[in-house]
Amino acid sequence: LAVLILSVFVSFQISPEQIIAASQTASSAAQVELTAWDKTPLVEILLGVRAILPLVLFLMFVLFIILKATLPNRMVTFYGLTLSIVGMCIFNVGLTYGLGAIGTQTGEALPAAFMPLDIVEHSPHYPELIGFVICVGFAFLLGFGSTLAEPALNALGLTVQELTNGAFKKSMLMYSVAIGVAVGIALGVAKLIFHLDLMMMLLPLYAIGITMTVLSTEEFVNVAWDSAGVTTGPVTVPLVLAMGLGLGNAVSAVEGFGILSLASICPIVAVLTMGLVIQFTQGSKSTNES
Repeated sequence: LAVLILSVFVSFQISPEQIIAASQTASSAAQVELTAWDKTPLVEILLGVRAILPLVLFLMFVLFIILKATLPNRMVTFYGLTLSIVGMCIFNVGLTYGLGAIGTQTGEALPAAFMPLDIVEHSPHYPELIGFVICVGFAFLLGFGSTLAEPALNALGLTVQELTNGAFKKSMLMYSVAIGVAVGIALGVAKLIFHLDLMMMLLPLYAIGITMTVLSTEEFVNVAWDSAGVTTGPVTVPLVLAMGLGLGNAVSAVEGFGILSLASICPIVAVLTMGLVIQFTQGSKSTNES
């Protein structure tokens, strides 16, 4: 919502042509004037420190100065914080050299399944329809696998299972969210390939989600809408963004964004659907027992 409000404000100040021209100018200037701190791996190390250190200092200020509290295991805590900062720096470097790089290369080469590309010899490899199916199927499997690898989803599944006393099992939540994200990323790739309007895809999905929210019970609603947050984790986002931008450039799409927005609403609908199925099943059992 905040970004949409900002975009409305900017649209009254600057035209799209000016934004594109400014972006190209800044990109050209950045290529000439890059310092050591703007290059890999120092920029990733700086971002890793910047992501954790200010938050740690703020928490320490609140804990020690405002709340007048102490740390019972100070050495263990500082050891853990040090590992967090070092781990974040290493993770950022790994994303740049590994996950992000392979995601971009895969996205750029993916259209070779159905269209000729200069960077891929003997393309297209398959007939157009089969190539489309391969691209969308790849996106589905990528979304499913990357979501199951998210640490936040595993933590959410354990918490929900404990709070519901096993009524909402961890595996049910994880697979429903993973399937929802997979469907969303597949729709996002289809959007890029066929140049579909993102708004016309999002509005029906949100309408379905809101309708199902009204029909569902509160516990399923809370879990469903919270599950969208785990789709923006450190594994899914870099990989999907890199793939989307690479694919968008390859097929000459206006932009490669929008995939994550679909990957956020689809798991909500998936979890709400599972909740309604559970409600219906439990209601049928209660009716039969009575």
